[in-house]
Amino acid sequence: MWYTLSETETVTEEEVKESVPEASSEATTETEKEGAAETSEKAATKASSETATEASSKVATETKKEVKEKWGIAHIYSSFNNTIIHITDLTGAETATISSGGQHVTADRYESSPFAAMKAANAAVGAAKTKGFTALHIKVRAVGGVGSRVPGPGAQAAIRALARGGFKIGRIDDVTPIPHDTTRKKGGKRGRRV
Repeated sequence: MWYTLSETETVTEEEVKESVPEASSEATTETEKEGAAETSEKAATKASSETATEASSKVATETKKEVKEKWGIAHIYSSFNNTIIHITDLTGAETATISSGGQHVTADRYESSPFAAMKAANAAVGAAKTKGFTALHIKVRAVGGVGSRVPGPGAQAAIRALARGGFKIGRIDDVTPIPHDTTRKKGGKRGRRV
């Protein structure tokens, strides 16, 4: 097996090689010379294995210093009228932050736009980071029920803004409520007449 030595391994190997001639000059017989060479080789391998274990222990201690992740859930409700981003803890019981597209634009018709969703997500990211969240699971919800089962235009922009905010993203789930039998949809027998 061929590999390159690190700086510490080359230094210890040079020290061992310097000590080998001294031991061999003191040995008088052939068997003593062979025994000295074997012990020097053992010392060299022992020294290199010690430095390798020291290096691996240093790496292990550095990885242990990593900060423990704090997970949360980002609930994104996206309809064709607005986009709401609601970040909670893992239980969903405690709200960390909430923001909507309507808070960041002036006209009603822009509330559901991707720009408003991005601004709302950025506001939620800032508040969630101050509370220590480092990772998020995302739950996307459309209107559902008798309404649309397709998320509005702001959902993709909100997800992208959360990912760019520096959070580790876990699962992305669609949690749109879909009825198995439902109430009657509005509009009457002949539908909505325009």
